[in-house]
Formats: sequence, structure tokens, C-alpha cells
Amino acid sequence: MMISSEVKYIPAFLKPEKIEKDAWALIISGKQILLWKADNQLRIPEINELKDTISIDGDMVYIGRYDGHACYCKKIDDLQTLTENLKAVELREITVQTGDPGLFILAGTANHILHWNSVNQYCGYCGHKTADKKDERAKICPNCGYTVYPRISPATITAVFHKDKILLAHNKNFKKDLYSLIAGYVEPGETLEQCVVREIREEVGIKVKNMKYFGSQPWPFPDSLMMAFTAEYESGEIEVDNFEITDAAWYSADNLPEIPNTDSVAGKMIRWYRDQMNKMSN
Repeated sequence: MMISSEVKYIPAFLKPEKIEKDAWALIISGKQILLWKADNQLRIPEINELKDTISIDGDMVYIGRYDGHACYCKKIDDLQTLTENLKAVELREITVQTGDPGLFILAGTANHILHWNSVNQYCGYCGHKTADKKDERAKICPNCGYTVYPRISPATITAVFHKDKILLAHNKNFKKDLYSLIAGYVEPGETLEQCVVREIREEVGIKVKNMKYFGSQPWPFPDSLMMAFTAEYESGEIEVDNFEITDAAWYSADNLPEIPNTDSVAGKMIRWYRDQMNKMSN
């Protein structure tokens, strides 16, 4: 199974000549995004709906189109002065709040680009203030010419199977009862497959084999790209590192713990495993 691509969102850099009247504004503060309340529903606000609340000026960043709407984003320091039509929600809760799973990637992209903007205001070589490059999504130093592109940090996430069970683990940063798959960043000089083997060995102490590509997903918190794999157990006993992973075990499809929602590739993979097991038992 491959993760289906999102067709509603079309990323783009070159913004329209003028702001369209139904253009969207993705306003982010910390880990929250502003949504517009209308007819008992929440949605991304249009720019003209925010003119009396948020300063909409020349620093809005264009990130493409979603379902026909031109999309701009901006970071603000706080969300203290909100009107009754506005609600601040957690970025990772946007699907639950709006009912539109495609907005997870759109809002995440806004978060990714805004984070990249904020940490690249000055050149890493000479310290001069950077400027936006005119012909592509990049920062350029007017002093030394150094160019910085949006950072994308590759990471792997793997569903490990042993007979008819799946390996699930609790990360110390998860909420109390949540379990997911083993993930980690790719190291310099490492292939994706080598990363899979190393991360699983380091975090839960077992060896795996027969890695197969499953799909990929942007995970812009702030700038990861998750490459998902399946793998088979080869040898060893589970021994968690107690640094990142505090608990891990083999789970059957009919006895899963709390798992991530379907906004994440981990949630999709675990449900795919459960569905495959259910088909085999019927």
C-alpha cells in the first residue's frame, strides 16, 4: 500500500499579481493556528475577514493554492485579541476541528516555511541580513551570495512485523497511553534502509530484515520528511533504550493500544496492518 497524494493542495512560490478576494490566511502563533467560525463550522479564514483583527501587510508569505484558494501565511507573536469569529487551535488538531484531512499538510507547510523564514534572517557565513531570492523559494545573502533553501530533514518510520503481530512503542514525549512505530532521523552517509536497521536496534534492541518502502509524508514540525517502511523481525529480544523509548511490545490486531490518528503516516500504517489481519481472519 502507498500513501495517496493530496490533490487539493498545489505548492507554489510565485504569488499572484494581486491578492484574490477569497484568498486564505494561515495565521500561526507557536503551535496554534487561527480558524474562522461560521455556521457552527471551523475553516481557514479569508484574508479580508481578518483585516480588522490581524495586520495583513506585505510580509504575508504565499505557499500555493488549496482547492482553488490562493494561500498566504504569517507568524504572529500571540493570539490574545481574538474576535468571536476566531478560534485558535493546535496545528495537529486541524483535521479534527475542520473535518478536512487535507488541511493538515497545508497548515504544516505554512508552519515549515514560517519556521525556515524565522531561523534564516541572517547569513550563516558572514552574519549579514539575508533577503528573499526573487526567482525561487530561498534566502540569499546580499553580502557574500550564500543561498539557503528550506531545510528538509529526512527520517524513517517503520512498522516491524513478527508473525502476525506488530511492534509498537511508547516515546517519552507521547501522551501517557499512546503507542506508535519506531522513527528516527537519517544520519550523514546513511541510506534509508541503514537508518531503519540502526534506529530499531538502538531504540528497542532487535534486528530486522526485508525492509520494503510503504510511502512518505511531510511532517513539518518543523521540517521533517518521513519515509515509511515495513520490516520483518530477524532476531533479538526487546530492550528499550529508556532514553527515547520507555516501553515497547508486540501487539496483535485485535488488541492494539491507543495509536496515532490518520493524519500521520504511522496511524495509516498501523490501521493498514489491522485491516490486513482482519481480512485474513475472515
